[in-house]
Amino acid sequence: MSRTLISSGSEFEKVAGYSRAVVDGKWVFVSGTTGFDYAAGTISDDVVEQTHQTFRNIKAALERAGAGFANVVRVRVYLCDSQDFPRVAPVLGEYLGDVRPANTTVVCQLIDPRMKIEIEVTAKRDA
Repeated sequence: MSRTLISSGSEFEKVAGYSRAVVDGKWVFVSGTTGFDYAAGTISDDVVEQTHQTFRNIKAALERAGAGFANVVRVRVYLCDSQDFPRVAPVLGEYLGDVRPANTTVVCQLIDPRMKIEIEVTAKRDA
């Protein structure tokens, strides 16, 4: 089986030499994704809205890979402020609650100070 590279069109992908997602057989690996609206080139100041936008960005990558949230088996959440977790957790549940993938949440600093959250997922396609 061949690898398929998926791009969101973000300028960062070319500069840093990565893909938004990589499909390898049945597996889909979605890179760490933030709350930037790639079309508008903007990011909200609100962590909850950033989380929703992050999931919209992940959904787009998964769909291009022939998958969806139901296929997610692993999620990693990188959060800048641990006090934001109670606000972010229900958003995670909104998108992944029925799927209940394995989850790791880490508190850390992100590359751009406007970013409050970054999420990466691994999915396994049915076909």
